[in-house]
Amino acid sequence: MSSKLYVGGLPYSVTDGRLQEIFEAHGTVESARVISDKFTGQSRGFGFVEMGSGGEAQKAIETLNGTQLDGRTLVVNEAKPMVKRDGGGGGGGGRGDRNGGGGRNRW
Repeated sequence: MSSKLYVGGLPYSVTDGRLQEIFEAHGTVESARVISDKFTGQSRGFGFVEMGSGGEAQKAIETLNGTQLDGRTLVVNEAKPMVKRDGGGGGGGGRGDRNGGGGRNRW
């Protein structure tokens, strides 16, 4: 089992330090990070915690998943590997011609 955990349902006031404190009661915390919006800096309500071992991670899942923190229910489970996303947006528009539907010689 991986030792990296996904933590959802976090109150927006939770900081990296507070997240680390919550999980330290269940083992060694290698890292704790609350994910924030890159434009506003506001918490997005979830984060990731990396525990020292798979056993400690499992203990944290069993203990913390479904518990309340400041009126919100925590979701704690094994983090899934990050899916590689395509960097582009848009495309040619699907018009069927080589120029993507624009440019010279349109008429």
